[in-house]
Amino acid sequence: MSAGSTDVVAQLRAAGCVFAEDEARLLTTAATETGVDLADLVAQRVSGTPLEYLLGWTEFHGLRVAVAPDVFVPRQRTAFLVDEAADLARTLPTEHPVVVDMCCGSGALGLALATTLAAEGRRIDLAAADVEPAAVECARRNLTPIGAAVYQGDLFDPLPRQLCGRIDILLANTPYVPSEMIAHMPPEARDYEPRSALDGGSDGLDIFRRVVDAARTWLAPGGHLLVEASETQVPHAITVLTEHGLTGRMAESDELYATVVIGTKPAAR
Repeated sequence: MSAGSTDVVAQLRAAGCVFAEDEARLLTTAATETGVDLADLVAQRVSGTPLEYLLGWTEFHGLRVAVAPDVFVPRQRTAFLVDEAADLARTLPTEHPVVVDMCCGSGALGLALATTLAAEGRRIDLAAADVEPAAVECARRNLTPIGAAVYQGDLFDPLPRQLCGRIDILLANTPYVPSEMIAHMPPEARDYEPRSALDGGSDGLDIFRRVVDAARTWLAPGGHLLVEASETQVPHAITVLTEHGLTGRMAESDELYATVVIGTKPAAR
């Protein structure tokens, strides 16, 4: 390790970066590839800027996904939601399932699901939507190359009406942190990511309720809604799904510390 690299590691470690050696390597590579001064990248990282914003990407579900400032950084635990969605997609009778990635952020979930199924020779018709302009721009960078449209607006509002009643898989990584808990989140999330991507209202389920309220109309018969939640929110979430005519269940991953709530619309008779 060179003296310069050692100095970068020392600065990052002093700033509290747990994986200082890995971050130093990534920042050094980013500086070389982009021409940005390494000292400037290190200074921004030391000040608290998320590593993913400085690199311009994050690894998610085995993919390099573009991210940018003011865009929610996909969490590794959410890979479990993608895996659950892939399992459900494999059971659908339709040849090309219609999938919507709602509250899409960078579009990582839709991209990962499409890539996973494409590796098996399966194709999906994918669309995505987010209310934040920065997220929409970033999602288009990730999803336009695979032919997916990305819409800007509040929840279902910007989606083409022809999707109504035809969505087979609805990925909705809604914000689910209770408002009063935002202040206790790590600074990288609390101070840099858009609050709209974090704040789920008093109990963390405000946006979830809005999604569920419209989901039965937008889902195809037998279609599935998948939402990440905390374990304590599951009973309330299942109740909301039931009240709206969806069959609810929970899936958990101990390995990823992930909890997903799944609501299924009754199949057509």
